[in-house]
Amino acid sequence: MIVDIEKLSVDYAGIKALEDVSFGIAEGDFLGIIGPNGAGKSTLFRCMLGLHTQYDGTIKFFDQDIRDSKRYLSQIGFVPQKPVVDRNFPATIREIVSMSQNSNDSKKVEEALQKVWMHELADRRIGDLSVGQQQRVFIAKALVNSPKILVLDEPVTGIDVYNQDLFFQILGELNTREKISIIWSSHDLDAVERLAN
Repeated sequence: MIVDIEKLSVDYAGIKALEDVSFGIAEGDFLGIIGPNGAGKSTLFRCMLGLHTQYDGTIKFFDQDIRDSKRYLSQIGFVPQKPVVDRNFPATIREIVSMSQNSNDSKKVEEALQKVWMHELADRRIGDLSVGQQQRVFIAKALVNSPKILVLDEPVTGIDVYNQDLFFQILGELNTREKISIIWSSHDLDAVERLAN
């Protein structure tokens, strides 16, 4: 198992955000987590990423409890819900993708841009892109580090239908060709059902 979560519970001042959540993810899995806003999806991801440490239960990546080591983080690519990009921000797509841990490897940057079909636009400013294109850039940024798993928090919120379809194609290819496991949270059952196994 890449990820093994057992009886994960999170309590905020007496309010249960998560209660006894258990699941596992194997290599190549595509897991959809469905729930309305406020259901605990982002809390789950914060725990998995080591950002929220006050929880009961266990979270293991590659058979190692995340409380014992943070080395697993290099194997995770995280794309937050609708990253906010100022339209006047001067950085290009290539520069944004290069801001990852392996930014000194220009070949990996170019490969990541190709995987999300943004290589031809690499010299455009990120602020000039649509929300859907920006999300693809942030997936490329996550891919530079060659993750075993992608964690996507509400990735198609605010994205038009055309860019959603491109997004689904790209994720399907990353999952099947690259064997990247994907965890995707959404409140949209139809979107997740298209790809999750």
